[in-house]
Amino acid sequence: MVTIPEAAETIINRSRYLSESMSKGIINISALARYIQPELEEMLKKKASYAAIVMALNRLSAQIKPHYVQNRIFKTKPDMIVRSNLAEITVSHSESLIDKYSTLLKLSKPNSKYFFTITEGVFDTTIIASLDLFGKIKKVLENEEIASEFNNLSSITIRLPKEAIQTPGIFYFFLKSLAWEGINIIEIVSAYLELTIILSEKETNRAFAILQSLFDQDI
Repeated sequence: MVTIPEAAETIINRSRYLSESMSKGIINISALARYIQPELEEMLKKKASYAAIVMALNRLSAQIKPHYVQNRIFKTKPDMIVRSNLAEITVSHSESLIDKYSTLLKLSKPNSKYFFTITEGVFDTTIIASLDLFGKIKKVLENEEIASEFNNLSSITIRLPKEAIQTPGIFYFFLKSLAWEGINIIEIVSAYLELTIILSEKETNRAFAILQSLFDQDI
């Protein structure tokens, strides 16, 4: 039989936003109790006392400890590189597409200034590249089925320390702040110690400022 404290803990732990807010003491426990009461009662299959929920949340808030990712692994502010004038195209998988990969990869080799990445998914392949290359890319893909296409994009690439590989929540640390500020992310690309966020050009300056602000305090 599920108890009120167990149900409350399940609900809070499922939401990273709620658990983090509780760990920092910046959430109103009374309001939170009212917010989770309907779901908690559904889990219990019976009515639950509002006072009992508040008590359970108060006990839980004392147990949850904040996790400051930047303090653990970032000794200095990470390098962040911004690229503009990008575009993205996604095509459905086909037998002919596989033969075109080598041709596509060669397009960016003559000049390292170009941004170019290919991500092969289960059903589709997404290519993000500098706008200067896009005409050639579309010509190579002219007989393929295009699933989507986005223009006027930018990228923010964050260089991560080696410790990031074994650190849970490292991507969340960056992405949560963008989500809270209503920044829409078109695509995320990762490569070992790099996290690249693809977004609309009009959002780039604000997103970059938000990411930089994560390290404004002493690390």
